[in-house]
Amino acid sequence: MIGAFFKDPRALSLLAALVLLALALVNPSWPVVQRSFDALAVIDITGSMNTRDYRLNDRPISRLEYAKLALRDAIKRLPCRSRLALGVFTERQPFLLFEPIEVCADFAPLDGAIQGLDWRMAWEGDSHISSGLYRAIDMARSLGVDLIFITDGHEAPPLPWSGGPPFGGRPGEVKGAIVGAGADALSPIPKFDDTGREIGFFGVDEVPHENRSGPPPPGAELREGYNARNAPFGGAAAVGVEHLSSLREAYLKELAQATGLSYRRLERQEDLAAAIEASATSRANLGARDLRPWFADAALACLGVLYLAIPLSERLRLRRERREAALSLNLRRSK
Repeated sequence: MIGAFFKDPRALSLLAALVLLALALVNPSWPVVQRSFDALAVIDITGSMNTRDYRLNDRPISRLEYAKLALRDAIKRLPCRSRLALGVFTERQPFLLFEPIEVCADFAPLDGAIQGLDWRMAWEGDSHISSGLYRAIDMARSLGVDLIFITDGHEAPPLPWSGGPPFGGRPGEVKGAIVGAGADALSPIPKFDDTGREIGFFGVDEVPHENRSGPPPPGAELREGYNARNAPFGGAAAVGVEHLSSLREAYLKELAQATGLSYRRLERQEDLAAAIEASATSRANLGARDLRPWFADAALACLGVLYLAIPLSERLRLRRERREAALSLNLRRSK
């Protein structure tokens, strides 16, 4: 009886499937050394990040929405035991939403928090990128993590002719990357009313095109209406393209070099995960590899053998036997 059981491939396939399924239910694992990353992700939520110069499914999408999608994709790709803190930036100050949490165990609240990020969370309309970046570096240092700073580099108001504030820290002390969001071409910046309803785009006369703090630039005395005391920048308002926005890549690369961070352009959603893995500090952790999918797949394969392979094999065998019997019968009749 037992011998006949073990000679029956269908019984063996069913037994193997049941055993493998039982093993999958006991949560088997295998100890492995895994890489992990600890990072603070700070996303620029200033007005220029509403510029729609990305495309997704043949429709335009804003830089902020694309950065959120990329960050949500990144936490799916990061290995377990990695931790992520989340912050937003506007004006000149980053704001920490929560401290580092594990990307696998806390995936749902982390993903929900990223999905809920919105430009309406901004408390000021200005965008001092360099100041915000320097403070984000200080924040990452205090948390003991690396920094991922996502921005388009659009300073508003623009920097003075002498440039932005110098970096007072030690370059390279905090590792990480500046991730540039946006396209090279200039695009209009959406404008919203007090209720958050979009009402068009910013016009040329609605934003400052020159920073008039500090001393005037060389040659200002040649401007119309110049007065050394009362109008050191000239008498006419400056006109430029600050009402339009593009990725200020050259500027972000300068900031990366000054701070010791790397620079990565956000062209595809998977670029953000690649930026984290390439620039952040990799830490070795003793983890456990989940073996349940392996056992479940093996059980499914055994059921496939039971209900597909064996019946198909028997059908082919019967067809072959019938063909041989018919051939044998024809040979006997011909004799």
